[in-house]
Amino acid sequence: MIGRLKGILASKMPPWLVVDVNGVGYELEAPMSTVFDLPAVGREVALFTHYAVKEDTVALYGFLREAERTLFRTLQKVSGIGAKTSLAVLSGSSPDEFARLVQTGDIASLTRIPGIGKKTAERIVVELRDRIDGMALTLPGMSGSVPKDPVAEASSALQQLGYRPVEVARLVKDVAEAGDSAEGIIRKALKAALR
Repeated sequence: MIGRLKGILASKMPPWLVVDVNGVGYELEAPMSTVFDLPAVGREVALFTHYAVKEDTVALYGFLREAERTLFRTLQKVSGIGAKTSLAVLSGSSPDEFARLVQTGDIASLTRIPGIGKKTAERIVVELRDRIDGMALTLPGMSGSVPKDPVAEASSALQQLGYRPVEVARLVKDVAEAGDSAEGIIRKALKAALR
């Protein structure tokens, strides 16, 4: 099992990262909350990881914070929630914000997260309300072969998180301003989607 990686950030193409650890490039998928806070390509990074093995695939997920990895793992214990939806949750809200939504039973806000319908949101509230209580969810404190157009890069990343192209176009149009980086557009779009 791979629990943590420390190496040089070789590339980031949200939601994918490559971390070079002594000449071996580990490809990881990460939530936008981690991608936003990564150092520049070529700098050292340490990530908590979750190693997943299924019948036909092996995947590695990376998180800057232990609370994010804990929530990622906890979410997958809910019937009908997999890694993609868990990443979408972490990309759209912090562990603290998500815990607040679950504690208050805010089904409407939970259904705004891609991949979570009303029944799944209700199941999350029922199954996680007690678990979230005991979790320590307090948060501690683009380059490479990325498209040069920040709007296109942001749109691509949002679609990979599960938003439909129509939703992406509306979100990006509403929040993008001249001079915004792709990261800035993604951050604003995700905040707008949860309103």
